[in-house]
Amino acid sequence: EELNKRLGLQDSSPIKWNVKLIHNKDLLATIHLLVAMVKAFQPELILPPNVKVEVVAVEVGKNGIKSEVQTEILTEDSSAASDSSVSTEGVDPIEQLLKLEANKVNTVKKALLHFVNQNLATLGLQVADMDKQLADGVILLLLIGQLEGFFIPLFSFHLTPVSDSEMIQNVALALELLDDMGLQLSNIDPQDIVSQDTTATLKVLYALFKKHKRQMREDPV
Repeated sequence: EELNKRLGLQDSSPIKWNVKLIHNKDLLATIHLLVAMVKAFQPELILPPNVKVEVVAVEVGKNGIKSEVQTEILTEDSSAASDSSVSTEGVDPIEQLLKLEANKVNTVKKALLHFVNQNLATLGLQVADMDKQLADGVILLLLIGQLEGFFIPLFSFHLTPVSDSEMIQNVALALELLDDMGLQLSNIDPQDIVSQDTTATLKVLYALFKKHKRQMREDPV
């Protein structure tokens, strides 16, 4: 309470940290606190404006895993944005995720796996190993078709690829479709997916997950 008073926070001000969160090393709460301290004690220090982070809230229950993407505003928008040399663009959430503890990474992987299987269930398909089973591009193409509501003609890709070149062609088609959907995934090469690169696979699935969850919020059934 004393700290909040020194920070100049009013009783009605939303406070996004507490002793328990800070003690438990909650990263988001700690950042909110640090931003407030900078504003109060070093107002001359220019913080990058309009900084936002996307938080994946995962809840494991009896009926499976529920997940929701939430946007947290760390610094408000400011007309001084053009004067700041610090850019927040280009921060990849998956690359940041992989820097966290293994249990947090595994929780997000489970959420993405649940998302994949939930949308492939009508096809009678199930994924247990994302990196391995998405490597040939077939399931990835079927998943995109399910999510976007269109059928990808079987003659346009290799349904049972037997070589790396056929797998690469499948994944290249999938990435092309994602690009057409407005999901620009920079620094991902088809070979990355075929080579079972975990970071690349997670980036693709997270992009689909984020788009799908946003559509569900905008178009509730």
